[in-house]
Amino acid sequence: MLHHVLLACPPGSEDRSRRFYEGVLGLAEIPKPASLEGRGGCWFRGFGIELHLGVEEDFRPARKAHPGLLVGDIDAWARRLSAAGSPVVWDDGFPGMRRFYTDDPHGNRLEVLELVE
Repeated sequence: MLHHVLLACPPGSEDRSRRFYEGVLGLAEIPKPASLEGRGGCWFRGFGIELHLGVEEDFRPARKAHPGLLVGDIDAWARRLSAAGSPVVWDDGFPGMRRFYTDDPHGNRLEVLELVE
């Protein structure tokens, strides 16, 4: 069982992370344990996932490695992300799935998928 996925973010980027992960994706921010608060970053939960954003001093976005977010009504998600200024790049290379790729505000790749029925 997977507990969480961690993505790196640059120092001082927590507000941008919150605007995207809470405001656009609709995840709820959850408190970090007191022992980890001083490290920066922020944690989110929703839709059956927990996602941690951790500060990395020598930050480089993850362009290949990525979480895959399984959703319903993928077209609505594509519209929502596009309206927020995030890229939506469709890919039909995964049989049985509709999917697209997008980026978080730090340039980390995210995959959004929906089962084809």
